[in-house]
Amino acid sequence: MAKLKVAMIGLGMASGHHARALLDLSDRVECVAAYSQTAARRDAFAAQYPIPVSGDLDAIFADEAIGAVLILTPPSSHLELVRRAAAAKKHVLLEKPLDISFERSEAIVRAAKEAGVLLGMVLQNRFRAAALKLDEIVKSGRLGQLVEASAAIRNWRPQSYYDVEGRGTRARDGGGVLLTQGIHTIDLLLSYAGTPKDVSSFVRTSPIHTMETEDLVTAAFCFENGAIGTLNATTCAYPGLPERIELIGTKGTAVFTGDRLDAAFMDGRSVTEGGERSGSGSGANPMAFGHEMHRALIENFADAVRDGTPLRVTGDDALNAHRFIEAILAGGR
Repeated sequence: MAKLKVAMIGLGMASGHHARALLDLSDRVECVAAYSQTAARRDAFAAQYPIPVSGDLDAIFADEAIGAVLILTPPSSHLELVRRAAAAKKHVLLEKPLDISFERSEAIVRAAKEAGVLLGMVLQNRFRAAALKLDEIVKSGRLGQLVEASAAIRNWRPQSYYDVEGRGTRARDGGGVLLTQGIHTIDLLLSYAGTPKDVSSFVRTSPIHTMETEDLVTAAFCFENGAIGTLNATTCAYPGLPERIELIGTKGTAVFTGDRLDAAFMDGRSVTEGGERSGSGSGANPMAFGHEMHRALIENFADAVRDGTPLRVTGDDALNAHRFIEAILAGGR
């Protein structure tokens, strides 16, 4: 079977995880170009990874042999790049979030659908072993009807993180802790519990950081099935705690902490999964975790392109998370 040829667009903080994942999958996916407009970033990337670098974005979109692009650039650039990919009939794997506003995010999902190209999202926590097991438990009904579904994202970022130009601004990132860090756990929570509604929230910028957007959020809400829940998200919790999701059902409770799942059922049985300690990026280094989840995500994306396998994380999934984030921010205002 012919290899899927892909190109990486953007060589920032996340590019190393994608590069290592692509090299692991080199028997089925070939990365033929890694683009950055910055020569220093191209040189640094080329010194680490045996992947051809490019400073010619037009050539990537014009190359008919390239079937898909991995867009890893800042959120404010996503809509224009996805539109170019869609026009060139190239499938897209897009770093979260979709874009800096809900309107631009909707436009991205619409552009991919109208062009008939796949839009996968880099929300790699869906591929943790414990997350996959919890998805199976929820869908099988072993927890019964959910009555509460809550999440806590207590990360730490030093001020130096926000001193990088554009970081934590509306113009480049679209928001703060919710859209940049919290979206991973928010996406997981919604995948298990459904759509939240009736959101009440407090949204703050704490004295710990000098930044434009929020670094501390608490929200309460209910879901369409009647379950209630809370969300706490922050980058103020030194030195960073594992993300946590708690699901309480009529037949048992499941707690997903970091990369470990512990579930207990009223029939006396229990399940433990994960605990591989692959890191979570909750501390000062946001990339302090292995690339195994990226590898699984890219493998799923490649299977979807070649064989029609369902994408585990779609543009619509990311749009649901973005819609919830918008509701939290609106409640805070």
